Amino acid sequence: MTPTSDPSHAARRLLHELGAEELDHPGGTLLAHLDRVRHRLARWSARPALQLAGLCHAFYGTGGFAPVLLLPRQRAVLQDVTGAEAESIVYLYASCDRQATYATITDHSMRFHDRFTSRTRTPTLQEKKDFAELTAANELDIAHVDSAFRERRGGDLLDLFTRLRPLLSTAAWQDCESVLGGAPRSTAGEQV
Repeated sequence: MTPTSDPSHAARRLLHELGAEELDHPGGTLLAHLDRVRHRLARWSARPALQLAGLCHAFYGTGGFAPVLLLPRQRAVLQDVTGAEAESIVYLYASCDRQATYATITDHSMRFHDRFTSRTRTPTLQEKKDFAELTAANELDIAHVDSAFRERRGGDLLDLFTRLRPLLSTAAWQDCESVLGGAPRSTAGEQV
């Protein structure tokens, strides 16, 4: 099967079939969150593959969101809908062992730790940028719709995005400052 002429429509149909509109998520349902992340990336003028990855970023679950719509061994299902580029961004995002990866995320020799395979590798600069933009779009959406989350985690997120600033687009960084600018900065070093 080849990607459809409108992969975002096909992805939304698959999300419906797999119950994304039934899963609770800050600000409503998982599907509503995924739509907002995609729209945020569009406002930042992200390329179409990254916007589509924003819509699909939770298919395999994430280090911070346990429900799984597809297992990583079912990557071909999502790839048939989104194409290889968007699916590879989704897998990169979902597979991130955040605790192990975030410590060196902006280092030139950053090692990306895959929580599914326990393997490590050095991502390309484009993969780092995609990961940073998708991380920002995801976390900013939650911070925007959930004031308790923003109060509790906003300082940690602002610290993380300040470190990621060289990888973020200007629009993404401005959104980080807008959503999180008033958040108290972290002194405890809590992991986001």
